[in-house]
Amino acid sequence: MSATQPVSTKPSGVSEEEWKLRVDLAACYRLMAHYGWDDLIFTHLSVRVPGPEHHFLINPYGLMFQEITASSLVKVDVNGELVEDAPGHGINPAGFTIHSAIHMAREDAQAVLHLHARDAVAVSAQDEGLLPLSQTALLVYSRLAYHDYEGVALDLGERERLVRDLGDKDAFILRNHGVLTVGSTIQEAFILMYFLVKACEIQVQAQNAGGKLRLPSQDAVETTRRQSLDRTPETGKRAWPALLRMLDSQDPSYKS
Repeated sequence: MSATQPVSTKPSGVSEEEWKLRVDLAACYRLMAHYGWDDLIFTHLSVRVPGPEHHFLINPYGLMFQEITASSLVKVDVNGELVEDAPGHGINPAGFTIHSAIHMAREDAQAVLHLHARDAVAVSAQDEGLLPLSQTALLVYSRLAYHDYEGVALDLGERERLVRDLGDKDAFILRNHGVLTVGSTIQEAFILMYFLVKACEIQVQAQNAGGKLRLPSQDAVETTRRQSLDRTPETGKRAWPALLRMLDSQDPSYKS
């Protein structure tokens, strides 16, 4: 454990609930960098701030994921207007298009995570998408939806189609682009993303190894689907404290 642990000090004017969300979201950014799933200053993780204002928190456009802290997160409204922007970097318009669409349409989408992880993009470009190739894949296989590529997500008109294609699913493959997960908590969205990206990595490695791929039986697929129903929130909740301990031992500045 690091000898100097920065204290997570809540600024005046920020509620305890919002500060906790800020700390967890900053931790999520650091975790994506730790696993090598970030993409310079691009892609986004967001969380809805409780309250009638319909605000949400997202990364400032110009910081690497490993630099994100609780206090550097930008607060925006559903129209993309800045509410609070301490770093002064603004936000990426493409990130706003994707995240605002889902936050606005899905009340259960408290957290929305979007990545361009290399193997996930590779799978997104495969005609069959994610294969039921591994136990990890089967944990998300029945929860997946797909959206065809339309170009860089700058057209607000795409929001309607994103929402339509996602439907009631909580994992999303954006064709030729990347992956996305939603959750009622940051922890739930993170563990779904962990399973989804890991499943893509396994698929690409299995394909690169050569030889005929062996898929499980449909009975096994269905059994795993039933076994994994409603367990994701608890899995994320259990894993999160351990993940935070790992971050704290490396660099706890995400709390500041």
